[in-house]
Amino acid sequence: MAASTVDAANIPLIDISSASSETAKQLLDAASTCGFVFVNNNEAGIPPADIHDMFELVYTSCLSPPSLCTYLTYGRAFNVGEYIDNRAQQPLPAPLVPYEERIGAFFTACHALCNRILRLFAIALEIPSTAGGPSWFAAHHDPSSGPSGSVLRLLYYPSVANYSPDALDIRAGAHSDYGSITLLFQLPGQPGLEILTGEGWRGVPADPAGVCAASGSRDGSSNGVEAGDGEGEEDAGGRALPILVNIGDLLSYWTHGLLRSTVHRVVFPTPPTPPTTSLPPHSASPLESQSADRYSIAYFCHPLDDARLVPVPSPLVAQLARAHGERGQSGPPDGVKTAREHLNERLAATYGAVGKGEERGEAVRGRRDGFE
Repeated sequence: MAASTVDAANIPLIDISSASSETAKQLLDAASTCGFVFVNNNEAGIPPADIHDMFELVYTSCLSPPSLCTYLTYGRAFNVGEYIDNRAQQPLPAPLVPYEERIGAFFTACHALCNRILRLFAIALEIPSTAGGPSWFAAHHDPSSGPSGSVLRLLYYPSVANYSPDALDIRAGAHSDYGSITLLFQLPGQPGLEILTGEGWRGVPADPAGVCAASGSRDGSSNGVEAGDGEGEEDAGGRALPILVNIGDLLSYWTHGLLRSTVHRVVFPTPPTPPTTSLPPHSASPLESQSADRYSIAYFCHPLDDARLVPVPSPLVAQLARAHGERGQSGPPDGVKTAREHLNERLAATYGAVGKGEERGEAVRGRRDGFE
């Protein structure tokens, strides 16, 4: 059983609280070169207390009963699809049922943050106002206009007995995400995510700026939330743990590859280190074992199912298409793909042909995007 010793990836950390053209350019530069970017979790993000509460739910439920979960090689995940009339559309594990409203609110907050990021991309891509301007992507991701493949995924990788770092072993294999963008919430002291760069695999820190190490909290708990207080108090520097954002296949396809969908994986970290956080207030020590438990939360943002994947009306995308001697991503011979058709193609390529008449609930529960 194995672990990775790769160097750290150089992923930018950007403050998106301003919707300025400079902020938009920084975001576009990161998305077009690395495909991953950290965004400061300030007033433009999600309250640290809400993130803390969601991690508490993952820990207390440990994603049970297992029959409702997707099984990974060394862990399991539970997917929450879009709510209808403020209700989840699939059975929730019993420990999560009392928190259905809270989970739905977190889903909504994640989608709002994604739309903020997509708005900045529209600004950077110089989409003309006559074509929709800064709201172009948001209009294609508006949940009030129809269903989408967006999913909130709660992930738990338990520690593994007899762990030894003598050969590489992975918790989640190399993959790219299917949708527009992904938000990933991690915990300090739980490494393992790696991205594939031109120089090979590089590790992704959970706390790139050392926010929690410099925290004034009593226990160094994640996102500046002190164990037991539940109030989401920020650290002494007034900062919360950054949120990791990555580009999905669909947004890369939509922009003719200008925005990069980067392959990534989750491995066993090495050397095993003591925990720097005591995640849930009541946790004795969830990271005591050598291989280290890993908890994460991912939000996979997808466009509306019926969104037609015509080329983004951006002069930058058009310029790239001309440089490649192509007209752009013109779609298949029988017409332009919809977002759902694109997703089903990716699912079929990964898992085999998607069955006719497959219900969305089944797909949401078992087969969506990657595992972070």
